[in-house]
Amino acid sequence: MPWLCRDCLAFADGDDVGWCTACSSASVVSHRDLFRLAIAHIDADAFYAAIEKRDRPDLADRPVIVGGGPRGVVTAACYVARRFGVRSAMPMFKALQLCPQAVVIRPDFAKYAAVGRDLRERMLALTPLVEPLSIDEAVLDLTGTEAVHRAPPAVALARFARAVECELGLSVSVGLAPNRLLAKLAAEHGKPRGFSVIGADEARSLLAPLPVSALPGVGPKAAARLSALGITTCGALAALTRDEAEARLGAHGPALVRLARGEDDRAVTPERRPKSISIETTFAHDLADLASLEKALWRLSDALSVRLNAKGYAAAGVVLKLKTHRFVMHSRHARLAFPTQLAEVLFEAARPLLLQVAGVGKARYRLLGLGAAPLAPAEAADPPDLADPERARRKARAEAIASLRARFGPGAVRRGREL
Repeated sequence: MPWLCRDCLAFADGDDVGWCTACSSASVVSHRDLFRLAIAHIDADAFYAAIEKRDRPDLADRPVIVGGGPRGVVTAACYVARRFGVRSAMPMFKALQLCPQAVVIRPDFAKYAAVGRDLRERMLALTPLVEPLSIDEAVLDLTGTEAVHRAPPAVALARFARAVECELGLSVSVGLAPNRLLAKLAAEHGKPRGFSVIGADEARSLLAPLPVSALPGVGPKAAARLSALGITTCGALAALTRDEAEARLGAHGPALVRLARGEDDRAVTPERRPKSISIETTFAHDLADLASLEKALWRLSDALSVRLNAKGYAAAGVVLKLKTHRFVMHSRHARLAFPTQLAEVLFEAARPLLLQVAGVGKARYRLLGLGAAPLAPAEAADPPDLADPERARRKARAEAIASLRARFGPGAVRRGREL
């Protein structure tokens, strides 16, 4: 049985062992397909919180929550805090009710992004086929890399995980499998610092008891539709024949059944275009007056403009989100006449949406969000228009402001609307 030691990185293809014959460590991974599999899912463990703990060793054994103020939400929670029931996206007041002794740290996204770039560069040293899923998570295809690393993909991944621990002070969980779906399921097993392997032969039995929501593309609405048909587990879905799948689930039914059986032919695509770019703010106090909400909307429009420029996209539509003090979420969407990166255009498109929601009734609002969706290439942004000669001037002015902010900092230029 092939085995690999995660401590000393020794590996062999011999008898099944419960410990490493080189260093006597019990951190041994063994699987009959260990040295034949090449699709990996890598996920950093509690990334934001782990970085904060790394930088503050005195917090090593304490529950740490990364997030906003008392009215904000949990951005990340360490594994100590998770034992108390704290989870990402949970309202901060609820998290502190569950874990009042937690240390709360405001997020430092610039620091996290720098570490994320380092992590990504290390992944790219394993293979050029790296598809980022988030700042700290990616799927990799290491097919054909054995000659480069002079070792099977499993060994290269173990070396990677060890280097991340030693040099970055963070841990990652690794899943190795014949396809993306199984690699992700494997990475979720044994966290933190997991290294799990799932082979094709065992995929169907492992998936069978899982809820259908474990499959990619099956969100709450799709899961509810399947439940209405009496299908709640992957096993029940996998049991359908092709004809039954088409008759009961439509044209996409057979593909869903294949996923439930552990069959996934999605390729690893290095360039993965985002579907949307958004930004939001949680107010220190509930806002009810339209003037204050409009001022906040302008700030979000300005920030979203900066983010679109930085990422090389333009907004072909805007999405407005408003959450009431009772945590009821309202969402509105509008398409734009032309793609834009200009804060003024984003604001003017979103303002009527704000009026639709906040211009009626007497509700108070705790959160405002603004997003760009769908996205268009930056080259298509704000084209010249003879009917609007000011557009070219607005675009040139925005580019000048962006240049000054890049050189002297985000607060170097402020617009009168902000004051």
